[in-house]
This record gives sequence, C-alpha cells and structure tokens, in this order.
Amino acid sequence: MQANLPYALRNKRVWVAGHRGLVGAALVRRLAAEQCEVLTVGRTECDLRRAVAVEAWMDANRPQAVFVAAARVGGIYANDSRPADFLYDNLMIAANVIEAARRTGVEKLLFLGSTCIYPRLAKQPMNENALLTGPLEPTNQWYALAKIAGIKLVQAYRRQHGCDFISAMPTNLYGPGDNFDLRSSHVLPALIAKTHDAVACGAKTVEVWGSGRPLREFLHVDDCADALVHLMKTYSSEDIVNVGSGQEISIADLAALVCRVAGFRGALVFDPSKPDGTPRKLVDVARLTALGWRPRIALEDGIAQTYRWYAEHRLSARKRHLEAV
Repeated sequence: MQANLPYALRNKRVWVAGHRGLVGAALVRRLAAEQCEVLTVGRTECDLRRAVAVEAWMDANRPQAVFVAAARVGGIYANDSRPADFLYDNLMIAANVIEAARRTGVEKLLFLGSTCIYPRLAKQPMNENALLTGPLEPTNQWYALAKIAGIKLVQAYRRQHGCDFISAMPTNLYGPGDNFDLRSSHVLPALIAKTHDAVACGAKTVEVWGSGRPLREFLHVDDCADALVHLMKTYSSEDIVNVGSGQEISIADLAALVCRVAGFRGALVFDPSKPDGTPRKLVDVARLTALGWRPRIALEDGIAQTYRWYAEHRLSARKRHLEAV
C-alpha cells in the first residue's frame, strides 16, 4: 500500500461518526481549525448498527476521511449488566462503517479502539504488541472484544483491499461533555459528580468504589482529539497506536485531587465490596511520541476545567445522557 503522507484534511469532507459523544464532540471542535467540511449525522437519521442505513448515508454524502468515534460506552456496572448491548452494538458499528467506507471509496479512516483491549495482567506500561497475549479484564470484556474485532477489520481491509485505514487506542479520557450518570459513567466523571453533590448538600463523606489502590492513566479529551488528527495526517500502518499521557495515578489519589479541586473537606470512604477492575493500566506511548505528539493539558488543570463545566451544565448534561441511552 502506498500511503499518501502527510494526509491533508484541508478542503476535505470529514465525517465524525459519533459526534455527540465525548471524543466525537472534541474532534468536531479540533477539526474547526483544519479548514475542512465536517460531516455529522444523528442516530435518528442513520443508525450505525444497520448496514443498509450506513451505506445509504455514506453513498449520499461521500466523506473522504472518517473518524470512527461512535460506540456504546460505559463504566464497570454498565458493561457488566448489559454485555449483549456492548458486544452487538460495537461489533455492528465497526463492521458497518468500515465496510461502507471501502465501498464508497473513503480515502482514509481512523478507528478508535480502547486500551481495555489489552490483557488484564499485561506488562506495564502496555505496549501495542501486548494485544491478544492474555485474558481480558472480565468487567469490560464484551466492549473489548468488539474493539479488537474492529482493529482486526482495519488490518484485514488494509491487507486485502489496500484501504488506508488505521487504529488508535485512547487511554481513559475525560473532559467537557462526559457521561456523569453514576449508573454508567467511568471513574473520573463519577468522582466529579459525587463530589459536586457532596459540596452542594454539605455531606461529610464521598464514597469511592473499590479499594482505591488501582492505578489509572488519564488524558483530557481535547488532547486526545489533537492526537487523533495528528495520526490521521502523519500515520499509515496496520500497527495500532496507543494514545495516552504516559502518567498514572491511584484511584485514591485521583479522588483526593478531585476533592481539592472541588473544595471538599470531608472524608473519602472506600467500598471494597465494589470491583476494582484492572489493577494497573498504563500505556506505552513511545510510538505516538516518535511521531512528534505530546499532551499539553496537565491532569489537575484538566480536572478543574471539567469540574467547572459540570457545575455549569450539570442538569443539561444528565438530561442529554438520559436521552442518548
């Protein structure tokens, strides 16, 4: 395959699939600086789980570049309680968009995976070569399996059809527009929502799921969007690329940091009866760094910005999530 690098986004029709989600919305913000035409479509107009609908929309709109940011996502409880939804929906989204991209002659496609594709006990930091070298984390295996299938589709389409399709694996993301619903959110937005409520009602404690010992890596979603645009322009290979900050923090320290940002002076109460998930999750970002990209938003600054956004948009953010479920 002859890759056309650097790939120019200027004057291109660029489809952000999943534009209402956390990453998709950040990509739309980031692409505003690229002098391209950003295409979006809502679920009522085009259900990405339906192949006929996807192909018809893409045939009518003819995007030249595609970011596959659409997915059913959620935290430990959501993954564990709705395994069929997480597996089926994400399998269908990946298969339908990738195949329709081939059929309609898309020039370049970037598929977003997740670092949950790596084995539960993968050597840290997790290198891209760790994929399929061990058992997955049981609490998010359904989502992970669908993302692995998407990665393999991208690789297969490159090999068989010569498509310039690539895959990126973002670490734990956070930022404005996140899912703050406590039944389905990830750890950082859940901590922000709980702490905000505790401050608002004068509570003396904030509950944290698990022991607080697991280590996690976090990346602001605007940094992630910038990295994805960078990859679209500069990268062309079937090898996946980790997208992360390269830094980690324990859940206990993360909770304390959120409390400091929020001005909460009460106590943290850890509930060890709740699952911890993967003990440690840090990705090796050497491949991305070698391409000339590094994050710019420090964790405390990013949490402070996200906390302010949540405080201002709390009611509308929760309503938007309920409408999207």
